Amino acid sequence: MKVALDISVPSGLWRGLPGARALARETIAAAVAESGLAREGGAEVSLCLADDARLQALNLRWRGVDKPTNVLSFPSPPPGRGAESAALGDIALAYETLAREANELGAPLADHYRHLVAHGFLHLIGYDHGSDEEAERMEALESRIMARLGAADPYAREVVDG
Repeated sequence: MKVALDISVPSGLWRGLPGARALARETIAAAVAESGLAREGGAEVSLCLADDARLQALNLRWRGVDKPTNVLSFPSPPPGRGAESAALGDIALAYETLAREANELGAPLADHYRHLVAHGFLHLIGYDHGSDEEAERMEALESRIMARLGAADPYAREVVDG
């Protein structure tokens, strides 16, 4: 299945990760393949590469949490009766938080970014980590996505809070 990815980069900080757009496209393709997602006519995802200030504002508005976070996902509402929307939703990432976490984990910035893009995408298609069982299922899928990309298992070293 083809997923159209609309990427906006309102923060110049993302210059610190050359190739971020290409990495996101590869990651979404791997996530689609590993998840087995199939939709007639394809799908669309918006990715916003922002900064801590933008993610803090979104986090406060939509989750009531007044602090920045690494990734936020906003799944599109289910389509109306008889209609199938191509839009899966929006993902937003904060550069400073992502870079700080990668440094603290001793993980390559590109790998941590790919993991959070995959994590955000899985939320758009219905995965969650609200219970231990859901978290195990989602983490196992994220690990397979990262392996497909040739990256280390993110759960060998971290816990995602988004």
